[in-house]
Amino acid sequence: MHKMRRKMAFASADIFGGGSFNIINFLYPGFLALTVGLNPYWIGVIMLVSRVWDAITDPIMGHLSDKTSSRFGKRRVYLIFASPLILLSFFLLFFPYQFSSLSLRIMLVLLSYLLFTSIQTTVMIPYYALSSEISDDYQERASYNSVRLGFSIFSSIICVALPGIIVNAFDEVIGYQVMSLVFGLIFSVSVLLTGLYTKPKIESKVVDTKLSFKDMAMPLKLKPFRQYLGMFLVLQMAMAIMSGLFFFYVDFYIAKSITLSGQSNMIATIAAALMFSMQIVALPVYLKMIEKKGKTFAYRFGAVLWIIMGFSLLFVKMDVNPVVIYVVAAIMGFGISGPGLVPHTMYGDVIDAGELLFNQRLDGKMSGFTNFINKIAQALGLAFTMFIIGSAGFKEQVIGEAPITSQPASALEAIKWMMVLAPFVLMSIGIAISYRYKINKTQHEAIKNALLNQDLREDVLESIK
Repeated sequence: MHKMRRKMAFASADIFGGGSFNIINFLYPGFLALTVGLNPYWIGVIMLVSRVWDAITDPIMGHLSDKTSSRFGKRRVYLIFASPLILLSFFLLFFPYQFSSLSLRIMLVLLSYLLFTSIQTTVMIPYYALSSEISDDYQERASYNSVRLGFSIFSSIICVALPGIIVNAFDEVIGYQVMSLVFGLIFSVSVLLTGLYTKPKIESKVVDTKLSFKDMAMPLKLKPFRQYLGMFLVLQMAMAIMSGLFFFYVDFYIAKSITLSGQSNMIATIAAALMFSMQIVALPVYLKMIEKKGKTFAYRFGAVLWIIMGFSLLFVKMDVNPVVIYVVAAIMGFGISGPGLVPHTMYGDVIDAGELLFNQRLDGKMSGFTNFINKIAQALGLAFTMFIIGSAGFKEQVIGEAPITSQPASALEAIKWMMVLAPFVLMSIGIAISYRYKINKTQHEAIKNALLNQDLREDVLESIK
């Protein structure tokens, strides 16, 4: 029971990580296009500009995290400090700016998004570092991170289903404000609980490094870390593209006639909830698969299933019975769970390999790169998505006019083909990278032994290249 409480305290902050990821990816593009009235082109520009900001703040946060010393340790102090700011930044993120001036709307949305992503950086980079310090055991670390992912996915389900219900329960303008306050408070409390009650097993020393690009880029010298980043990047990008298009796909394609009639429906919400529910159901399967076959096998198994289900969308007709999309979403979710879990379980192993190569633990720097890659993947995925559907003729809401109830056939075709091709192209790259990743359970034991006996160092490093 005590161990489970430790796991739950550690996992609590990913209620924010997984939940905010889903609200932004599933609802934010629609909120900006259909409530704030921004063209998809400008949405893409905002996403890309914010990543330039992240290129500055993420490595700095990783550097600060490694150098921090406090009564709450190197990582937890940032979670405690940032927790109340999450509520403010999330409220401003979904504030329905409806000024007549387009340039003013664009500027306010950009500033709100930059504030949110800065707070997210302050939380998630130390939190990623905690995931490597929570245990020094290969399988136990995987167990901790599977509980963390379970919290993340459960939060994802709630954050797909409830925000839309809350928004629809009020006038749209008020609805987004109420929704953002409710979930901002939940996210704030979840992060605070992790900051106050997580007890990492590894208390790494303060790292004495300079704030320079060369120093911050040091982790990239480690080949397994580059491979881990590659597998994580394509996963997150594929998920961002799929989630950014999912509600558009279901509302304007699967439920075309219902949407055209002006009626609201729950088809997209139910399908998304099924998708994430199956990710939780699949976790024990993938944990057993990791134990028997290894982490890269589990990654490939899930990726292939996801690709197959992506291609099945080519055979789904417009206005099809919703049960069809429910089944596709559920099986797709089972597939996504594998590559969704595996990078989380790999991270601590890569940190250990980095300690062997650099003679110090660079958790903060590595978590900085990981969080940056996560946000780069989201931004590139969403920006690319917005640029494509904007070029295909997707119609945004015009302030003061009737709600949008249909989209041109060209936009619908673009949405469908991106839903099909994104997992195929991106996860195929992830599969190829996974065959080159060498840290399995045996190699991780060798890394731990080499950390105790430096005479083994060169041979072990050579074996994981």
